[in-house]
Amino acid sequence: MTGAYPKVNLSGKPQYLIWDIGQVNFATLDLNLLRVLDALFSEGSTVKAARRLAMSQSAVSGALSRLRHALDDPLFVRQGNRLVATDYASGIESGLREEFERLEALLAPPATFDPRTAEGTFRIAASDFFAELLMPPLGDRLQKLAPKLRAQLVDLVPNDYVASLERRNADIALIPDLKLPDWVNREPLFHSPFHVIARKGHPKLGGLQQGTQMHMDTFCALHHVLFSPEGNLAAMGDAALRRVGRQRQVAMTVPVFSGVCRAVSESDLIALVPAQLAKKVAKTFGLHVFEPPMSIEPALIIGIWHKRSDSAPMPTWMRRQVFELMKGLDLDS
Repeated sequence: MTGAYPKVNLSGKPQYLIWDIGQVNFATLDLNLLRVLDALFSEGSTVKAARRLAMSQSAVSGALSRLRHALDDPLFVRQGNRLVATDYASGIESGLREEFERLEALLAPPATFDPRTAEGTFRIAASDFFAELLMPPLGDRLQKLAPKLRAQLVDLVPNDYVASLERRNADIALIPDLKLPDWVNREPLFHSPFHVIARKGHPKLGGLQQGTQMHMDTFCALHHVLFSPEGNLAAMGDAALRRVGRQRQVAMTVPVFSGVCRAVSESDLIALVPAQLAKKVAKTFGLHVFEPPMSIEPALIIGIWHKRSDSAPMPTWMRRQVFELMKGLDLDS
C-alpha cells in the first residue's frame, strides 16, 4: 500500500502523492470529491447537495461523474426524484462519514481550558533547589485551582540541560541562562546571587556576625562542599576567585542541594549556594548565612520549553503558574 496526501501550493490547485489501493488511484483523485459524495449520501439529490455545499448543480453532477469514473461504479441510481446508492456505495457510506468525523475532531480548535476539571501531568526538569522553592507553593496552588492536574519534578540531563525537554519528556526545564537552539522558547524568571552557608557554632567563625561578609582568607582556608550533578570540581564561585588570583579547597561534591546543606550542617565544611535557598533552609538545617568575599555575578534562571507546546492549553496554563511563582523569587521584586 502506498499513500496519497494533498499538498498545498501557491496556485491553489491540489497536488498529490501516489496512493493506490486496489483499483483506486488517488494520484488523480481530487479528495474534495469525497465531500460531494458525502453530501449526496445525506441529501439524495444533486440539487440539495449543491445547496448544502454552496455549489452549482452542474458542478455537483460533474463531480459525481468523476467519482463514478474514479471508483468504477455508478454509485447512485435514480428512483423517482431521489438518488439511491448502489450496493458498493452503501458499503462505503458509513466508513466515509466516520473518516470525516475523525478529521473534524482532529482539526477542531482546542476546547476551552478549565483548570478546575482538567486532568493531566506536567513534568518539570530542574535541580532539587526547586523541590524546596517551587513545589510546595505549586502544590498548594494546584490543590486550590486545578486539583486533577499532577506536577512532577524530574532530574535535568547532566551536561545537557536542554536535552531534558526530550530525554526526560519534560514540559519545561528550569536552568541557568545559556545559548538555546531555535526550537526552544525561553522566559527569564529570576536572578540568583550566592551566599555562603556554615553550621551554627562553626569553630572558625565564632567572631563573624551572620549576614556580614566572610573574609577572603577564611573563605579560602576552609574546606567546601560543592553542588555538582556532573561531579565537576569547579563552578561559578571558582571562576570568580580566579579573577582575583585566589583558590578555594573543594573537599567534596554532591549532586543535590539538600545534600550540600546536610553536609554543611553536620560538619565544618562550608558551601556557596543560591541566596534564595540559603534563606529558605537556614533555620531547618541550623545554618548561618554570610556574604561571599568576592563578587559573583548572579545567575539568571530561565524557564525553557519546546515550541511545539506554545499553544497547548494545559502546558500553557501550567507554565504561567510556575513562572508566576518563580518570578516572585527575584530578590529585587
